[in-house]
Amino acid sequence: MSTSIPTLSRRHWLSMIGKAAGGGVMYQAMSSLGYAQESNYRGPLELSKAKRGGSVVILGAGLAGMTAAYELRAAGYRVQVLEFQERSGGRCWTVRGGDSFTELGGAKQTCSFAKGNYINPGPWRVPYHHYAVLDYCKKFGVRLEPFMQVNYNALVHNSKAFGGKPQKFREVQADAYGYVAELLAKATNQGALDQAVTTEDKEKLLESLRGWGALDKDFRYVASHSVSNHRGFQIEPAGGLMPVAQYSTPIEMSSLLQSGLWNKINDGHLMEFQTAIFEPVGGMDAIAKGFEKEVGSLVRHNCKVTRIEQNDKGVTVTFSDTRKGGAAQQVKADWCVCTIPASILAQIDIQVGDAMKQAIQSLPYGASFKVGLEFKRRFWEEDERIYGGISYTDLPIGQISYPSTNFFSKGPAVLLGGYQYENAHAYAYTAMSPAQRIQAAVEQGAQLHAQYPKEFLSGFTVGWHRVPWINGCFGLWTDALREQHYRNLCEIDGRIVLAGEHCSYIPAWQEGAILSSLDAVKRLHDKAQATA
Repeated sequence: MSTSIPTLSRRHWLSMIGKAAGGGVMYQAMSSLGYAQESNYRGPLELSKAKRGGSVVILGAGLAGMTAAYELRAAGYRVQVLEFQERSGGRCWTVRGGDSFTELGGAKQTCSFAKGNYINPGPWRVPYHHYAVLDYCKKFGVRLEPFMQVNYNALVHNSKAFGGKPQKFREVQADAYGYVAELLAKATNQGALDQAVTTEDKEKLLESLRGWGALDKDFRYVASHSVSNHRGFQIEPAGGLMPVAQYSTPIEMSSLLQSGLWNKINDGHLMEFQTAIFEPVGGMDAIAKGFEKEVGSLVRHNCKVTRIEQNDKGVTVTFSDTRKGGAAQQVKADWCVCTIPASILAQIDIQVGDAMKQAIQSLPYGASFKVGLEFKRRFWEEDERIYGGISYTDLPIGQISYPSTNFFSKGPAVLLGGYQYENAHAYAYTAMSPAQRIQAAVEQGAQLHAQYPKEFLSGFTVGWHRVPWINGCFGLWTDALREQHYRNLCEIDGRIVLAGEHCSYIPAWQEGAILSSLDAVKRLHDKAQATA
């Protein structure tokens, strides 16, 4: 498979940042591009008691749908949930030994991982500032453990540099920071920078400093979207129709220098410390199971929705049973919360206004793939002393993430052997068969770890555009699309409201799905109370 670098997308640029500067810097960049915003969740939703007779049908039992079910039932509504799959959770999905999955095109995989091993094809980490996810985990007793995003003993790899030999993360980072510090020191002396770098190198250095320091086009550090994504917002980005974000104002430079606070910000780069990111013990679907314990009795599985109708008195949803077959069935309710991804909803006959229909049909979904590889032993620990964290490469697999749990254990173990999103490699890998993806991941991973061929046992892979119930990974918003369609997507249309990560300013994250659902539920409840 070709190792040429594809045209840069925003997410490929994030991967490049991760290779050069580490997960912490990459995560800040993800925030600046709208992929990892800080949540504005400030506590549980408090709804007044619903007036008598209120009923809601919820379409989809992912986290957005189960959040809506939990909160609306607590407010006194009669709730029922229709889910297409045989399980709840949506993209909050964990694959273990014995699990099977058939992708579009008919390729079927049955996972053969050893007991206790798993791969999360969708979400695989929970940032510390995704407060809503963490709050529900606490409420439902979902145990969390640290996820090691940054490991200074992991690898950074360029197949065209250093004879293709991987380099230690810490060595590359220390050298890069050291050279930048030296250049900036030289720049304080008149003319020194001109002697140190060429004109072309100056331009590249300035461009890198702009991204690193969140500088504006004139290389100034002033209040802006980019700066606020580094230091926080006055009003944080949210989901649905919550208040619009407002930028924060930087501290005046002299005051900051005199305070000495700048001396405290480097602790996160030391080997002893890691970014506060979490994962559920035993797999990401522990979060879905936490919700299921509360609302699982409300969910009906294997329901393929084919039509959504409404009038001034209620909503009628037509569906078929994908397991039992038979005649079409219908569910009626006063209100509907629809969390079906826009990529699927665009194919369903839904009775809403033209503005919402156009919004649904206009939102593309991003590409992504993951490959989980099981090996006979934890050679990355035993041979190379890599305990958790991520190695980055320019090869099509993108990155290798080592398990952050069960350190020093014996027997087979699974690592994430390939993960790309919204670039040419993501589309190319999705186009492959599962066997081809796994083979390519093993062959390329061997360029970082020579033990791969000898230690490999089995693999499992998901290319998200081949997943039948979503046809993509996440809502791929642009500023222009949001300006034209976002509000129309989120507004209540008669008795129907949409929710999910695609209805948030935190796309591709579970936090966005939950915040969107909470906002949709509150607005729907307010309307129901006013019209009952």
